[in-house]
Amino acid sequence: MSAHRLPFVLLAAAALAAPAFAQDAGTKREVVGNRTSENIPPIPAELLEQLNRYQNTRGANLAGWTRDGCLLVGTRFAETAQAHRVCRPLGMREQLTFYPEPVGALSPAPARAAADGFWFTKDKGGDEFSQLYWFGAKTRATILLSDGKRSRNGGALPSRDGALIAYSSTARNGTDTDVWVRDTKTGQARAVVVQGGSWHALDFSPDGKRLLVAKYVSASESYPGEVDLQTGELTLFPVDGGKAAFGGFRYAPDGKGVYFVSDEPVDGKPGEFQSLRYHDPASGRLEVISAGIPWDVEGFDISDDGRYLAYATNEDGIGKLHAIALPKHAPVALPELPVGVIGGFKFSPDGKRIAVTLNTATSPSDVYVIEPGTKKIERWTQSEVGGLDTAKFVAPTLVRYPTFDEVDGKPRTIPAFLYKPAAKDGKLPVIINIHGGPESQSLPSFSANTQFLVNELGVAVLVPNVRGSAGYGKTYLSLDNADKREDSVRDIGALLDWIATQPELDASRVGVMGGSYGGYMVLASLLHYSDRIRAGLDVVGISDFGTFLNNTESYRRDLRRAEYGDERDPAMQAVFDRISPLKNAAKIRSPLFVAQGKNDPRVPYTEAEQIVKAVRGNGQPVWFLMYDDEGHGFRKKANSDWFGAASILFWRQHLLD
Repeated sequence: MSAHRLPFVLLAAAALAAPAFAQDAGTKREVVGNRTSENIPPIPAELLEQLNRYQNTRGANLAGWTRDGCLLVGTRFAETAQAHRVCRPLGMREQLTFYPEPVGALSPAPARAAADGFWFTKDKGGDEFSQLYWFGAKTRATILLSDGKRSRNGGALPSRDGALIAYSSTARNGTDTDVWVRDTKTGQARAVVVQGGSWHALDFSPDGKRLLVAKYVSASESYPGEVDLQTGELTLFPVDGGKAAFGGFRYAPDGKGVYFVSDEPVDGKPGEFQSLRYHDPASGRLEVISAGIPWDVEGFDISDDGRYLAYATNEDGIGKLHAIALPKHAPVALPELPVGVIGGFKFSPDGKRIAVTLNTATSPSDVYVIEPGTKKIERWTQSEVGGLDTAKFVAPTLVRYPTFDEVDGKPRTIPAFLYKPAAKDGKLPVIINIHGGPESQSLPSFSANTQFLVNELGVAVLVPNVRGSAGYGKTYLSLDNADKREDSVRDIGALLDWIATQPELDASRVGVMGGSYGGYMVLASLLHYSDRIRAGLDVVGISDFGTFLNNTESYRRDLRRAEYGDERDPAMQAVFDRISPLKNAAKIRSPLFVAQGKNDPRVPYTEAEQIVKAVRGNGQPVWFLMYDDEGHGFRKKANSDWFGAASILFWRQHLLD
């Protein structure tokens, strides 16, 4: 899970009705529609006005190309993100779907498919039981393809000719994620991988007779294989070293070799980063294409004509796009992209252009189109930023601070992005924003929340990538596993030490915020450092790993045990008890704001309720917010509006006095 940067958007006037608080054991509770809030004061009109423009920023994210040369993108113009089509540079965005719930995982039909359109997923109220749909480009009709029940479906992957589509589903038993294949003409669907665990489809062979699949166990462990779709036989590929992480896996254009991303050992040397590789099973040839880049490859795409392969690397948080000519793997020049974070990228049907989503610290996600072998680059979308002057947006500085342990006899350093306001009188208050996951990475991407804090409140924002973060090698990724969990919390303690050494930062005014696992980090930081942290904001956070693992949805329970540890093991449960914010709530002595979605399948709402009750039992002030129509984060405009305004009010009262 990525860091929670929940956008601010204008609060609907209907939500501003005068509060009708009901007394409940000293708690002031307000219920307005789908929102329940406790102890949150009325939000001043001047704050809502100040937030207005920041709340009206939006971005556009690439899904792919349509057969007529248009781009399919996801963006929000009303309450939720929907599918749109853009047919020329900076052209009009034509909205195609209109739902009260956001749509996701857009996947256009290939150019050779008999039917034109796209597949997409949609859940209800953030419950993540996504159903799979087809949108017909000619009919503009939507067809439900999955069972419509309490199952999780997604990852739509068409064959080259569009005759088949593979997807993942928990429909068989609600726990295991199987791979299904559906005939797009007859509608007949069958499960082709029912091995148990979490499986997903990766690529159809050019003739549509074989399917690459993989079983995901954890961020450091996957098992790829191939299914013969005629016999149903699954063949697992050997994994060098016995255990490795795998990213993309695609057939070469000839259908014989494969391109894939992995951190398997090479020539007996351990693989620290995930590199792009080519393997020819017939000859045994293995080539590490990105061997000269000591950073992770995060994805790749192959043009339909088989001429080019493009891949993206994450180099200390900055995205770099590369291209090679096939089959000789000769480098191909690309125009220079702005410094930022690369999202999805796709070749056009004719293979002559690459569309890429780019996000920078000072601009939301937008789509650019480039031509391999040239310097030509065109911007196809330009998303709104609420009429704000983007020249005043602040880009971060990458800093590294020493922590408590050593590497090769020297202090280990932790990377962090520091956003600083323009020159202000006096020392700057600080908010530390901790990402979720924990197998995720904070990146220098656009955040309206961060820009508001920096530009309007004069707060410095520090975004660390503590141990356990992705992007810095598999050794770093594993440093917080199981009984080493609190070592990542000690990295926050070291950050507090570093803040105290910086003459421009105010160590007496530090707040901490985070979502999901980052919410746990907020609670754990308050547990250990309440004397040094003014206040904490926990969004959909874990308050006790034992109760979390018992109550998270069954389809993801084993995946989380692989990272956090198994609560059924008495020794591991003892660790959970020792580090539990819930069981140590008496040590939390700072004001706390807890926000949650009632339908969250990942971190159940009970995690929020129990920590609120426990901390209030200490006599500490706790603000609480619950949305009945949200899940793991807030995806609806009015909901994120109100949460955004409440969070700023919380910082104004408890951090800025």
